[in-house]
Amino acid sequence: MSGQTRKAFLDDAYLSACEGMVTAINERGGIVLNCTNFYATSGGQPGDSGHLERADGSKIAIATTVHGDDKSEIVLVPAEGETVPEVGETLTGHIDWERRYKLMRMHTACHLLSVVCPYPITSANVGEEESRVDFDLPEAGITKEDVTDQLMALVKGNHPVFSQWISEAELDANPDIVRSKNVRPPRGLGDIRLVCIGENSSVDSQPCGGTHVSETQEVGEIHIGKIEKKGKENRRFRLRFGALAPQ
Repeated sequence: MSGQTRKAFLDDAYLSACEGMVTAINERGGIVLNCTNFYATSGGQPGDSGHLERADGSKIAIATTVHGDDKSEIVLVPAEGETVPEVGETLTGHIDWERRYKLMRMHTACHLLSVVCPYPITSANVGEEESRVDFDLPEAGITKEDVTDQLMALVKGNHPVFSQWISEAELDANPDIVRSKNVRPPRGLGDIRLVCIGENSSVDSQPCGGTHVSETQEVGEIHIGKIEKKGKENRRFRLRFGALAPQ
């Protein structure tokens, strides 16, 4: 491991360009920078794509972004056939902003869904046009229309979305803020980041390292396209952009 990567997206999810120095090239050609605005695949949110700009103006296309040996290191994976930079070289990273912004809106919508459906989360995947969240929910007893109405009420409420940090000891004292049934926040990397919604976290607060919009109204029109039964005690909610089609 070459050392920690400063994750600029944690300070500003809207940072579309960021300068960083190459600290390592791994055995697979992955590029490690000392600072990056590229988000690495984690927590159901896919890694960023985009390009790196060199001093001469040439570009290195980045296909995806992953973690290194642990979550303290971020590795930018070049597209096939791309030139690899030199260690010590300073580059400017440009994320695919249109794609990132869709993922930010969707990830925030997934948090709102967990407010409307306050059940243990068994799995989640954030997509550009559709996301899915699986809940430990034996008998749903709810409809996609009702959930959509409640989601849109939260979106239109234009609640602030922000982050704050707590210690591992504070997390241990408040275990109920972890919504995932199977995944726990990583330990040993310092404080735990909470993503909060609403004034004084009045709507929601849960551990998350992903990227989100700053106000719920930025999510835009969103709806539940389908609720599927996936096992005896599992319900899959498919979350999509746009208005719910009339029945």
